[in-house]
Amino acid sequence: MSDTYLGDPAVRAEWDRRYADRGQLWSGRPNGALVAEVAGLPAGRALDVGCGEGADAVWLAAAGWDVTALEVSGVALERAAGHARDAGVTVGWVHAGLVEAQLAPGSFDLVSAQYPALLRTPDAAAERALLAAVAPGGTLLVVHHAGMEDHEPADGDFDPADFVSPSMVAALLDDGWEVERDERRPRVAPDGGAGAHHVEDLVLRARRRR
Repeated sequence: MSDTYLGDPAVRAEWDRRYADRGQLWSGRPNGALVAEVAGLPAGRALDVGCGEGADAVWLAAAGWDVTALEVSGVALERAAGHARDAGVTVGWVHAGLVEAQLAPGSFDLVSAQYPALLRTPDAAAERALLAAVAPGGTLLVVHHAGMEDHEPADGDFDPADFVSPSMVAALLDDGWEVERDERRPRVAPDGGAGAHHVEDLVLRARRRR
């Protein structure tokens, strides 16, 4: 795994701090919405956006997917790589922000963004990067915590208004896409880990027609 980082150094530093503050930030198990939505898809090339400590990427790789996992935190990537080695699977790790990574267009049969912390910009750069990465016939899956729009940030916490939501991604889908799922539903949450207190998900799943 290369030490080269593509992205905002301040964003990297913030997420490195959050991961370094705890020996394990997440549960270590794949996200329930990912497992449910991907179960019927044929394995292909997958992009895990904001892979964290690697549970989703490792699960996808074990299921036969050729996985590229993207993450801004070097601390998280080191943990993720260790989990992949322990599981005996191979994952391509990319130390970069989504926009800065400049992924080749149409490269992935599945683009998964589970609770992503993608900053909003006037030109919707992150949303457009998600869509652009999906291959014709491929699937885009964006999952986020429901109710975040009502969340009041505490000191030092993230403001949800600064980040991309599934509805912002959905707003960019044209007739080249088929929306297969756009709903709010109970979250299948693994025990432990940050975010475990959220009980409902917003799930957007869309297939690229061309």
